[in-house]
Amino acid sequence: MQSTVLYIEDNLDNMRIVQRTLEAFGYKFLWGGTGLLGLELAKRHCPDLILLDVNLTDIDGLEIARRIRSSTLPKLLYVPIIAITGDTREKVVKGVLNAGCDVYMEKPINLRELLARVEGFISSVMPIPLSTQHNLLQLP
Repeated sequence: MQSTVLYIEDNLDNMRIVQRTLEAFGYKFLWGGTGLLGLELAKRHCPDLILLDVNLTDIDGLEIARRIRSSTLPKLLYVPIIAITGDTREKVVKGVLNAGCDVYMEKPINLRELLARVEGFISSVMPIPLSTQHNLLQLP
């Protein structure tokens, strides 16, 4: 079974880089281009993991995390959330964790670190074909 990752991100370039990477490694990729759309996709699809941009244009990423953690859908209560932010001040990092995110990553995204974290959180990672493993060595 293919694991699903939802990325809530309003920057199209960031989304495309992450999408190409995750799909190359066998993940089903969903994209919420706004916070509200991301929340709707999370409720509809109950992904295995959520990547969440903290600074969205329509709704704060921390508020999205709080809403996911207070969901009436049991699977959403425990879905891993990786917050992604360019702001690594202690106050922001504490806010991310207090809002219910499991961990945060800095922007710009290190794709190798992203893959390691995604695979670490998703317990049923699909085997990675050798041809795809070769692509990891060529990631930017």
